[in-house]
Amino acid sequence: TADGIWMAFNPGWDTPEGKMEGVSRMRRRWSTATVDKAGNLNTVVLKATVPDPDEGQVIAGMALWYQGSTVPGHGDAPEADLAKAMDLDALYPGDASAHKYLGQVNKSLTGQRVEAVKEAASQSPPAVLVLDLCAVDPAFQRRGIASKLVQWGLDEATRRGGLEAVTEGSTTGRTVYSRLGFKQEGPEIEYHVDDEFKDRVLPSTVFMRTGRPRTSTA
Repeated sequence: TADGIWMAFNPGWDTPEGKMEGVSRMRRRWSTATVDKAGNLNTVVLKATVPDPDEGQVIAGMALWYQGSTVPGHGDAPEADLAKAMDLDALYPGDASAHKYLGQVNKSLTGQRVEAVKEAASQSPPAVLVLDLCAVDPAFQRRGIASKLVQWGLDEATRRGGLEAVTEGSTTGRTVYSRLGFKQEGPEIEYHVDDEFKDRVLPSTVFMRTGRPRTSTA
């Protein structure tokens, strides 16, 4: 991938060692999950597998959905401390510049998502379902795997009381998301970073949401 954000959060992503460390970080971060008042997991990691003649099954893709809410008991609140959540000290030990850059990029990328979570506090249920990550191995793309990972979350949002689903879409991902009912809100996301980081290449990304299902008043 040429996604500058992904590469920054996953140093060494293109090496076997870097990939393994990335997997380990994800496991550590999402090894536990809270539940809402109804007993639903607030974080769900989906794994898509396909048959393999040598290994039986191989992982072809994955998605991470989480229920976000600022109302206690209805989901996880937006992370206030990125350095702690992502363990930036372990990722870039003693590198204050890298920590600052990642914090600014993440705040820009997820700003509209955070606002959507806050807006939901006045709705019922007071939560949204967030597609935080969806990735498919290039060797298995164009097989409908991404669509199935996304559709699972949309079905789950309905099951949980008609939650709105939100995400950030790359140039590739937004095509899939649009086909499944997401709509772009606003222009492309603008990254607000200090001048020292202006020369870094960042991906074209848009905020997308499904809207809440209309309810009949008859």
